[in-house]
Amino acid sequence: MPLENNPPDLPQVMAATGEKAFELAFVLAPNGGGCTPTWGGTAAVSSDTAVGNVINTVRSAGGDVSISIGGYGGTKLGQTCGTASATAAAYQQVIDKYSLKAVDFDLEEPEYENTSAINNEVGAAQLLQKNNPGLYVSITTAGTTSGTGYFGQNVLNTAKGLGFVPNNYSIMPFDGGFNGGGSQTAALEAFHTLLVNTFGWDSQTAYAHEGISMMNGKSDTGEMFSQADFQTVLDYVTGHGLSRYTFWAVNRDRPCGSTTDNGICSNISQNPWDFTKFDAKFAGATPPTTTPPTTTTTTPPGGGSCTAAAWNSATAYSGGAVVSYNGHQWTAKWWTQGDTPGSNSQNVWTDNGTCAGGPTTTTAPPGGGTCTVAAWNSATAYSGGAVVSYNGHKWTAKWWTQGDTPGSNSQNVWTDNGTC
Repeated sequence: MPLENNPPDLPQVMAATGEKAFELAFVLAPNGGGCTPTWGGTAAVSSDTAVGNVINTVRSAGGDVSISIGGYGGTKLGQTCGTASATAAAYQQVIDKYSLKAVDFDLEEPEYENTSAINNEVGAAQLLQKNNPGLYVSITTAGTTSGTGYFGQNVLNTAKGLGFVPNNYSIMPFDGGFNGGGSQTAALEAFHTLLVNTFGWDSQTAYAHEGISMMNGKSDTGEMFSQADFQTVLDYVTGHGLSRYTFWAVNRDRPCGSTTDNGICSNISQNPWDFTKFDAKFAGATPPTTTPPTTTTTTPPGGGSCTAAAWNSATAYSGGAVVSYNGHQWTAKWWTQGDTPGSNSQNVWTDNGTCAGGPTTTTAPPGGGTCTVAAWNSATAYSGGAVVSYNGHKWTAKWWTQGDTPGSNSQNVWTDNGTC
């Protein structure tokens, strides 16, 4: 969620996990009614710059985004636009605004109990697929122990009646009495049977159009899903050829500190971005395993020091917390973890100025040493033979590349020449 729930710095998450794809939520109708797209019912897409900036940072780091339509709660455009074509026209504004290659229709309560609204949403999805060649269109709906319930089955029936085949149908097997990864894979197998029976697909085709959206950590109803559960589901998904593996949400993919707010932390024992690494594995990437950079503080001649504790990327800070970083003292405006003072996109840290005497903080790459070649840049296109430095190592490109992180890229384009 790029505008709420303490959104993390996505390029930092990408660098730490190897993840390159994020879904941004949620596009809704205006809270006061109407048929124009907004973020969360309040921020008009037409005048947006905040989400656009987030998308630009992800793309500059070599990734991309999909947009999630609907979600739980709020008023959906399918409820207010009146027809499928009008609904599609509203969503087309979003696609054009952000140059999207993928959209997901998250159809759940209370909208999916409204037959007219579902007809508009599914009909709009079909029109968007037709009018935007190559656009990846997925539909996400509620998961139950039977795969999905009555209203989820109605979503499938509506698509069948229109002759519409999206790229993927995903279910959300949580908040329904689920207990661990085994119960989720059982729901996926039941949903697979529904896909076969509804559309007359063979088993392989059904799996290829099936996916899952999970909950990391504690669900809204108190269910607990651990890293081991994510591995169980990942093994099932890759073993059966499912085409989508997602979770809710990266905003929550960090341990809780002074807060137990389920919107911004998982309420489970974990390191930051543990669950995101499973997404990267599904996509074929190998999450980085290098140790984080070490930070040292040097006091210049004349004395002076920062009395506040040094900022630590692994520590969760509540609003009002004071830290030192790069010779400055900083105060947190709200709960935060992993947001670097002075370079975080959320602007969570207030700079209180230099500490007395102005000590400076420097960060050394893992492995030590000084690299004399230019640092790797995710936005730069490199030809074969190009040499860069990254994480204290020197690397040589085997062929043309852009956005592939040395040491953690699935294409293995970079040769590690050793430490600098």
